Amino acid sequence: MKTWLLAACLLLFASVAAAFEPIEFRDAAEEARFRSLSAELRCVMCQNQSLADSNAQIAADLRAQVLELMREGKSDREIKDYLVARYGEFVLYNPPVKPATWPLWFGPALILLGGAAAVVVVVRRRAGKAPVAAPADDGQEW
Repeated sequence: MKTWLLAACLLLFASVAAAFEPIEFRDAAEEARFRSLSAELRCVMCQNQSLADSNAQIAADLRAQVLELMREGKSDREIKDYLVARYGEFVLYNPPVKPATWPLWFGPALILLGGAAAVVVVVRRRAGKAPVAAPADDGQEW
């Protein structure tokens, strides 16, 4: 029984260590391109982390796949298109501007403009009202 438990623990540690295995780059240009590309892609599991920042196993697998595609001679656009075909546009940190993504791109500006318009309306309404008279001074100090 102890042998089985030891073997299971070793297998677990080996799989965890493989996930954090450093990537060997051929040259500095390949490393720079890889880092730039992995920073533009989102981890499909973590959702708020880039592929470069994520420690999830799927992120490690995707980083390896990105490097493999790079070494096959694929361009950055081809690699992104491949990942979008598999995981959807969610995998891109900067999705393209098109009708489906207009709320994402223009929504914050519209909300800001709506808030500014509401402030202008409230200020104009208050400015149109007569000022409230201050209470008469009765000479007492508090």
